[in-house]
Amino acid sequence: MLINFGLRVAVCFALASAFSLSSGAQQSTPPPASSAPTTQAQPQDTTPGSTTASPQQPSADTGKAKEGEKSPAPLSTQGKVAGTSKDRLLFALPNFLTLQGAGKVPPLSARDKFKVVALGTFDYVQYPWWGVLSAINQADDAEPGYGQGWVSYAKRYGTTMADSTIENFMVGAVYPSILRQDPRFYQSERGGLFTRSIYAVSRIVMTRSDSGRAQFNYSEIFGSATAAVISTYSYHPKSTYIRTPKNPHLFVPSDRTLTNTASVWGTQVGLDTFTIVVKEFWPDVHRKLSHKSEATPATPGKPGNSDLRILSN
Repeated sequence: MLINFGLRVAVCFALASAFSLSSGAQQSTPPPASSAPTTQAQPQDTTPGSTTASPQQPSADTGKAKEGEKSPAPLSTQGKVAGTSKDRLLFALPNFLTLQGAGKVPPLSARDKFKVVALGTFDYVQYPWWGVLSAINQADDAEPGYGQGWVSYAKRYGTTMADSTIENFMVGAVYPSILRQDPRFYQSERGGLFTRSIYAVSRIVMTRSDSGRAQFNYSEIFGSATAAVISTYSYHPKSTYIRTPKNPHLFVPSDRTLTNTASVWGTQVGLDTFTIVVKEFWPDVHRKLSHKSEATPATPGKPGNSDLRILSN
């Protein structure tokens, strides 16, 4: 189970990094020269005694306000569902139930909880991700009752898709709607690496109610357990015989066992814990990537980067 978990985490980063590199390349493309704003000389009133200031000159009060202001990080609530975000981890993975900053937001209705979970679960990134996980399971011969071959791969793909879908809805929509808990993750962004890591890990067992009070995270613990039970005892392989080159009638025991259920549950909780930690530190990584992709503008009267290259030649 640990090897499979590690492979999933590594492939998750590889797949998301591929999207982030393509997105970063598009963001770092410099704008065309024609889009640069042009400044035209404005006529000035030369009448003696006139005190009209040029419209291009900002007032001193405005400059001081910009220099001294320190606005807190706003809540990202501009998603397709009110009270959610449109953020993506590494510019690829859906991160719609994560809010950045501190403040109060209205609770999600049961309808909104199901809607935002559906948007994240059936996002276009999920389909290739399920394909990669199915390929890992195929190579690892997970659930050997499926056998090998393209038909077996299709079965594993369906199983992986169903496992992810059921777990997402149980943890993010069904139990939060019944128990009136908030499925969103609120980033702290306060303290050091250790403090923030502890906070993120604690969100697996602690969450908010719809009214904003701290509660035990029944939705995560019981939701993932319910999903593990449903997936294990409904569509996972029963005991069967498969044909192999060495044994045409190899008996494979059933995967519908309590041990396998606990293994699936532990894997889901482990992945959710790792994902929450990544969500906590993603804004810091995002800011650094954004700063690197920004081109340094040339100061009027001083040579820019391209001018320095010309002067050096």
